[in-house]
Amino acid sequence: MDQGSGAGPHRARGRLGAPSCGARAPGAPWARFSAWLECVCVVTFDLELGQALELVYPSDFQLTDKEVGPSPLRSRPHLGSRPSLAFLCFRKAASATCPFPTPTQAASGILSSASAFVSVEGRGAPGTRMTGAVTVGPPCLCRQVKDSSVKRGYFQKSLVLVSRLPFVRLFQALLSLVAPEYFDKLAPCLEAVCNEIDQWPAPVPGQTLNLPVMGVVLQVYIPSSADKPESGPPKQCSHKNLLPAPVVLTSVHELDLFRCFRPMLAHVQLLWELMLLGEPLLVLAPSPAVSSEMVLALTSCLQPLKFCCDYRPYFTVHDSEFKEFTTRTQAPPSVVLGVTNPFFIKTLQHWPHVLRIGEPKMPGDLPKQIKLKKPSRLKTLDTKPGLYTAHTTYLHRDKALLRRLLRGLQKKRPSDVQTAVLRQHLLELTQSFIIPLEHYMASLMPLPKSITPWKTPPQIHPFRQDDFLRSLEHSGPQLTCLLKGDWLGLYRRFFKSPHFDGWYRQRHKEMAQKLEALHLEAICEANLEIWMQDKSEVEVVDLVLKLRERLVRAQGHQLPVKEATLKRARLYIETVVGSLPKDLQVVLCPP
Repeated sequence: MDQGSGAGPHRARGRLGAPSCGARAPGAPWARFSAWLECVCVVTFDLELGQALELVYPSDFQLTDKEVGPSPLRSRPHLGSRPSLAFLCFRKAASATCPFPTPTQAASGILSSASAFVSVEGRGAPGTRMTGAVTVGPPCLCRQVKDSSVKRGYFQKSLVLVSRLPFVRLFQALLSLVAPEYFDKLAPCLEAVCNEIDQWPAPVPGQTLNLPVMGVVLQVYIPSSADKPESGPPKQCSHKNLLPAPVVLTSVHELDLFRCFRPMLAHVQLLWELMLLGEPLLVLAPSPAVSSEMVLALTSCLQPLKFCCDYRPYFTVHDSEFKEFTTRTQAPPSVVLGVTNPFFIKTLQHWPHVLRIGEPKMPGDLPKQIKLKKPSRLKTLDTKPGLYTAHTTYLHRDKALLRRLLRGLQKKRPSDVQTAVLRQHLLELTQSFIIPLEHYMASLMPLPKSITPWKTPPQIHPFRQDDFLRSLEHSGPQLTCLLKGDWLGLYRRFFKSPHFDGWYRQRHKEMAQKLEALHLEAICEANLEIWMQDKSEVEVVDLVLKLRERLVRAQGHQLPVKEATLKRARLYIETVVGSLPKDLQVVLCPP
């Protein structure tokens, strides 16, 4: 059985080789390929040397020694080091083909094909934005089969895709097509596939593309930041002129949320609250693939709110943060930790929330639902599936959602439809929670009439939690959500979470940029000649310098300034400079 899997991003330090910092220049070799993938890696297991990087394609892509991992000249990484790509490519590979994620490092952007819904800086994709270095898990498909010609008795290789794009479903589909053929035909097949990908059109946000590979056409829609949240998959394009008929992927990035949450549908709202409040959660799963998908599903529950906590879809004892997460000298960090080793049950007994997942069941009827259990019932080795937590939900359970999903199972609705129902419910719940915050935050913006051209713009009013809580009586979530419960208590806890801090910082930054843009517009609309009548040369020169500084900030930080305003500002500068003596004109506008 061949499957594809992957992991999502989590914060870390480090840097991938220089070519990974961005796509290649247009017209350069492999330019189109690099718009989708950085490289394809093959990792093999040698009985004497252990895991080793066998092949990187294209061959000019450079990986650092730390990322490559063990080789005849290097020893295995010690427990305190960052796990290398090669070192983790065979973890949990027991038999047949075993897919799972492997952490690697990147600087600026996302290095993943099966990650959470995270936008790449400057690409226009929707979702959260991450800056600085991150660590992610590229998709990895490992095959282990008996082979008497090999000394160890097994053929064992891993095929790994490395990408900056967070297109989970697309790269899983690509792996499922490429990996079986590669394991049979090896390098020639890989070269042919890479050449096909090098002919793909660029992944432009907002476009539907047909991507041919190995005799199959994958039809995908590239998400855009302009997209509005939808309850269902996007409309498909016409297939009349396409032979063969394309395989339509309903999403390039979103996981099958219903399949992930099938064993715990009764507790989805509780898990949503834990995610919203940034609570530390340990996910113990039977395999890295299940661990990764569950963590990514949990972190996607808060859309459209940015997930600002740390999360590790597949965490092992070899991770450099192992000691930090397992220490008992301080409170557990706000992180969602996906693991497969039962050792973590003992090591992280002090964590307040543990989700133990059993083996996945075949599609069909609703599987047995996991039960809520007290953390004190956790056993070191033989822990039964369940959600071990003492958390009491602030909101009453939405029984109508569960009934709707159960009816869908009885009518044998497709999983994509069930996922759309579940995702829409979580979207509306999050929006109902966030809308009052957005309205209150908007009220903190100074009025446009208070912005005058020749004075420093007014400051944004401070966010006062008590004032906000009082405003909920007339403009709270009860206006858009039927759920009853302790909304005030939920907001109070939310104020202490990393998500509130991240949301507030982002909104405050956007409002400050808007304020600066309005001030620049006010200056450009003012009568410059009247202002200059009683001003000295020093004051006029100071105006020119400040206007130039505003223009640089407007263009560099992409402030919401109209192009007409920018043109007027440039004209202002020319007018002011032209009124100055020749010697000052030369200084301000050197030839």
